[in-house]
Amino acid sequence: MTKSELTIKNVSWDDLGQIPTVFRKLGIQLERRGDDIYIPVHKDGYEIQNYIDGSILTIADAPWPGLTPDLLSIILVVATQAKGELIIHQKMFESRLFFVDKLLDMGAKIILCDPHRAAVMGHNFKSTLKATTMTSPDIRAGVSLLIAALSAKGTSIIHNIEQIDRGYENIDVRLRAIGAKIDRV
Repeated sequence: MTKSELTIKNVSWDDLGQIPTVFRKLGIQLERRGDDIYIPVHKDGYEIQNYIDGSILTIADAPWPGLTPDLLSIILVVATQAKGELIIHQKMFESRLFFVDKLLDMGAKIILCDPHRAAVMGHNFKSTLKATTMTSPDIRAGVSLLIAALSAKGTSIIHNIEQIDRGYENIDVRLRAIGAKIDRV
């Protein structure tokens, strides 16, 4: 989302399954360096791959070894800034895409097709998300909204952060360590 260089340490690469492949389909370059993930600067952004016939890429969750459903909301947020389009298909759980309205308030281009599918039209970094005040509905949507807020222009406020804290211990401290400007109020 920030197009900057990042190394994520000790990721247990052999246990990531489909995750690196899915992010590569989003156009994000990443490489394995030992047990770390290295993501270089994406100066020109990133472009979502289409299928070979030109149709829009669909990313769906599935039981292991498929893609964990917990990442779909993050993938959706990342796609808001990409070049291209994407369909997110949440097959395993009901109503996990209903946080999309908060992203729409921030200026994202998303069509909620039904409770299980959302079409995302990426901005290609031509316009940024706008800051807003929002409430975290659950762990997955909460961390996705946090990612959106960090990439937005201006200051966002997220209420009900206990939801995020349940799944991401000391996330504010860890994000500050890589340059995020976060204050707990």
